[in-house]
Order: sequence, then structure tokens, then C-alpha cells
Amino acid sequence: MARDHDHNPHQQDHTAINRPSLPPVVVVMVPFPAHSHLNQLLQLSHIISSHNIKVHYVGSALHNSQVKSRATRILNPERIEFHDFPTPRFLSPSPNNIKFPSHQMPSFEATVNNLRQPVKSLLTSVSETARRVVVIHDLLTSSAVQDATSLPDTEAYIFNSISAISKFAFLRDVMGFKAGDHPEIPLYEDDCHCVEFEAFLAYQFQFVTSNKSGHLYNTSRLLESNFLDLIQEIERETNPNMKLWAIGPLETVTIFKQISNSSSRKQKDCLEWLDKHKPNSVLYVSFGTTTFMEDEQIRELALGLEQSDVKFLWVLRDADKGNVFDEVRRPQLPDGFEERAKEKGMVVRDWAPQLEILGHSSTGGFMSHCGWNSCLESISLGVPIAAWPLHSDQPLNAVLITELLKVGVAVRNWAQSDGLVSSSAIRDAVKRLMDSKEGDEVRNRAEKLGCELRKSAVEGGVSDHHMGLDSFVAHITR
Repeated sequence: MARDHDHNPHQQDHTAINRPSLPPVVVVMVPFPAHSHLNQLLQLSHIISSHNIKVHYVGSALHNSQVKSRATRILNPERIEFHDFPTPRFLSPSPNNIKFPSHQMPSFEATVNNLRQPVKSLLTSVSETARRVVVIHDLLTSSAVQDATSLPDTEAYIFNSISAISKFAFLRDVMGFKAGDHPEIPLYEDDCHCVEFEAFLAYQFQFVTSNKSGHLYNTSRLLESNFLDLIQEIERETNPNMKLWAIGPLETVTIFKQISNSSSRKQKDCLEWLDKHKPNSVLYVSFGTTTFMEDEQIRELALGLEQSDVKFLWVLRDADKGNVFDEVRRPQLPDGFEERAKEKGMVVRDWAPQLEILGHSSTGGFMSHCGWNSCLESISLGVPIAAWPLHSDQPLNAVLITELLKVGVAVRNWAQSDGLVSSSAIRDAVKRLMDSKEGDEVRNRAEKLGCELRKSAVEGGVSDHHMGLDSFVAHITR
């Protein structure tokens, strides 16, 4: 994508004359308080700060503490300044038996609704020490930055933490935008969220048009070129000059290299367990930070893994609560399962180093909920996916993985999402991926695609990844 150097010369000259010693640009990040969203903007903060640009990362004290405690790489306090605003009070109900993300809505609403005034005060202060302030905010925090573009020399950019296929389907099916006839792209599933979240999303969309100077997507044109083009077609109906940058995967490979070369590997027990097994022989099983499974479904999953006779590393955690530091339920496994499976499997009950696990030579597949972070990490490291979508954008991500990119197999289709997935269905899906000719073909495609993405992330290489990042940095520092 060509770099955009358009600017207002009168404004820039005036600024340069009156404030010659000020830094040219300061970036303010305003993430949404769900872990996958927090983490993506933290990764982007590292990338932008590496260009010698000061970054301010904004959030409640609770959520900033959360993202720092789970950070994959070492934070640089000289380049990234955290602003820990007071954490508002909210109830933190159990995630059990309620539709996602009902149990986290009190946290989401309280945090975002209380950010507007602190963000405005910070932007006002920062604008006095920089010639340009660039606000990068999650689409779901649009209301919190609604005052940004009313301040002098301030621009706001929307960061999309979901896949382009799911964003396009949402714009087409929920927002009613038209962009040609594309029946091959499945419908956005309107039953993936609770009604409270749908109302919250609609409220945030009221502030999108006035806030945006452009869109950032944590994806690559190697993966989603068609969908990015369709989104741009829709956006330019209302804003012909709308800019869009594909800047993903966000440092997945760079971070992986850093932690792989580190002398202090996290969770040595599970990594040392992987060291004992042959290449591509272990299935990694994890369903992210927002998934709650009934004990009955956990039992079926355990039995399916056992019946498959495939080695596995299973991260078994309950969904995060609104306060992730609150104690969560300990999911129950069938009696005697861990003892029977100890030669073939390992169960991890705590936070696990996913990038290191996916990058390990023994890992040959990933049973996943198809959250976008997990999809990008798995694809980047060449690991095929056994797709088990559960909510949100995950059904569309699963379609991208299994039907379009063909780097995974389906554990279940979204049409059967209300029913229990039987141990036999799980066993069959695992064997398809890990012990069949079809699985070998899927793995070969995943490895080739991962290789292409890794090449695209090599600094100095000819790649869409760096063209997108370099173009965006050139634009905000123009």
C-alpha cells in the first residue's frame, strides 16, 4: 500500500514555528477491557514505541495490571507509559450457565463508561507536549474517545481486533451495508452474543464515524485480502478518503523468537513434557480466556481425547471473571482420567505459554475455540487447527480456517452449537487432524502458509506486513 503524505502545510508550518522543540507525535492507546483486546494493543504499543515514539497505554488499574501480568515479552517503561485510572465498582458474577459475555458485561460497561473524562484530560495534557496526538482505540471504546477529534492536532484511528471476514459479515448482515454479491461469505451469526453486549456494541457504533481517521486491522492480506477490500468498499461509501492498514500478525514471530531464546522459559513443566515427544505428535487443546464448558462437555472431551490415542497437552481453565484475579471454578475431569492418560497426555490448570507451545516442534495440531488471537498465532507458526467455535466472531473465523484457507478441520459446525459434542465426534476430529492422510495434507498447507507469514514479518523483507506497518507509521509521523 502506498504511503500517504497528504497533510495541511499551513498547519504544519504554524506548528513548527511556534513549537519547534516538541516531539512530532505521541500515541495514546485506548484498549477494550477484555484480555485478547488488551493484549493486541499492548503488542501494537511495542511496535510503535520501537520507532522512538512515546506511547501512553490507558485503562483501569485492574485491566492494566491484568495485561501486564500476562505479557509475553518484557515491558519497556521508558517507551510505554501506563495510565492506571481508578477501577470502577462492578459485580463479577460467575460465568456458569450464562451466554457470553454476560458475566463480563458489568466490567466492560463500568470501565468504558468511566474512561471518557480521564481520556479527555490526558489528551488535553499530552497535546501540550506534542505537535500531533494520535489516538488508537478499540472499536469498542469509541464512546470513551468521542472528544478526541475536537482537540487541536489530534487524530483518532480505530483498531479492529477481530478478523476481516467477521467484520465484513457484521457490516453486511447487522449494519445493512451493501458490497456486491458474495454468497460464499457466511452470514454473521446474530446469536453469538448476549443481548446486553449487542446493545453495548450498538451504542459504541454511534461514535465511530466522528472518531475515525482510518482503520487498523490485525490481519494480513495473505490471509484476508478479499475481505479487506470489501470492507474498504463499504467504508468509502461514506468516506471516500478512508484509509485502511493491515498490520498483522502483530509481532507473533518476533515475540516467539524472543521468548524461545530466553533463559527463563515459563511453565517449564509443560515445555519439558513436550521435549520428550516426537515432532508433530502432540495435540494442544485450549479454549482461551472467555470460555466456560459444562462438566458434562468436559467429560466428553476428556473421553474423546483418551479414545483418540493421540498425545495431548490440555490447558483446562474456567473463563475469566470480570476481575481476572478472582478465584475461578476448577473444572472437573472424569474419575481416574489423569492417571490413565499420564503416559499420553498432560493437563495444565493454570495460565500457559501458548506461543511457546505452538512453536514447539512436538506440537502438530491445536484444538481451539478460534479466537482471532489464537488463529493468528497458530497460522503464523504453521500449526493446523481443530476448530471448535463457541461464540462471538469465532464461527466466522472457523469458516476461514477450515473452508477458505483449508488449514484446519471442524470439530463441530455452528449449526450444531446448542448440542453436546460427543466423545466419538471429538475422537474422530482428533484422528482426522493428527492421524490421517487428510490431516497430513492440512498440516502441509498450514506449514506453507505459516512460512509465508513468517517471511512477511522479517524486517526489511518485501512484505504486506511491513508495508502496512511502515505505511501507518509514515502516515502518523508525516
